[in-house]
Amino acid sequence: MKIKFYAHASFRLEGDGLAIVTDPFNCEKSHFDPINEPADIVLMSSDTDDFHSDPSHVTGSPEVVNTLAIPTGGRVVKGIEVTSYPATESLTFDYQTEYGRDPDANALYHFSLGGLRFLHMGDIGTAVPEGHLQALKGKVDVLLALTGDHATIPLPDLDEAIRVIGPRAVIPMHYYSPKGVLKIEPVESFLARVPAESITRVGGSEMELTPDMLPASGAPRVFVFEQSR
Repeated sequence: MKIKFYAHASFRLEGDGLAIVTDPFNCEKSHFDPINEPADIVLMSSDTDDFHSDPSHVTGSPEVVNTLAIPTGGRVVKGIEVTSYPATESLTFDYQTEYGRDPDANALYHFSLGGLRFLHMGDIGTAVPEGHLQALKGKVDVLLALTGDHATIPLPDLDEAIRVIGPRAVIPMHYYSPKGVLKIEPVESFLARVPAESITRVGGSEMELTPDMLPASGAPRVFVFEQSR
C-alpha cells in the first residue's frame, strides 16, 4: 500500500482500491497548503477542531466520517471496519484557556487497509486510557503517533502506549513545522527516545509499505516522512 504524509495529522493511505485521508486541516488556520487530491473516505478524529477536521479541500466527493460519532463496536465504511476510542484534547495554549472552555472530545481510530492494521491517535491530550491500551494490544501494525508532546499526549505516556500496544511500525505526526503556527516539539524530541537503528528517514513525503517490511518482534520500525503540504 501507499502512504503519503500531507502535514500535521493528515495522511493519504491508498490500498485495496481505496484512498483514505486522515484528519484534514483547515488551511487558513494551520498555514498548510490545500490537499487538493481525491479520496474515497475521509476519517476525522472529531468535527470541531480546525487542525483535524476540514475536508473541504479533499476532492473526489469522499464519504466523510467523524470517528468520534462511531458507536461502540465500530462501523463499516465502504467495506473498511473503523473502530473508535474516545479521548479528550489537552488545553495548553492561551487561546484555548482564556475563556475557560472545557477540553474537546476527539477519538483515536483503528482500521485495516492494504493488509496492515492502522491506529491514528487523533488529538489525544492525555495518557491513553488503560482500557484502550488493553483493547488495542497486539492489534496494531502501524501507529500514526502524536509526537509533538506539547498540547497532545506527553512523550513519556506515548512511550508507554507504544510499549503496551506493540505496533510493528510508528509514523510520527503532529510535530513542529516551520510552516505551521503551533509551538510544539520537533520530531527529533521523539526520535531521541527510540533506538537510532530503528529509524528510517523516508527522504520524501510518500512510500510503499507492505507487511513484510516490518519487524516481526522487537522495537518497532520508525518511518519519518517529509511533509508535502
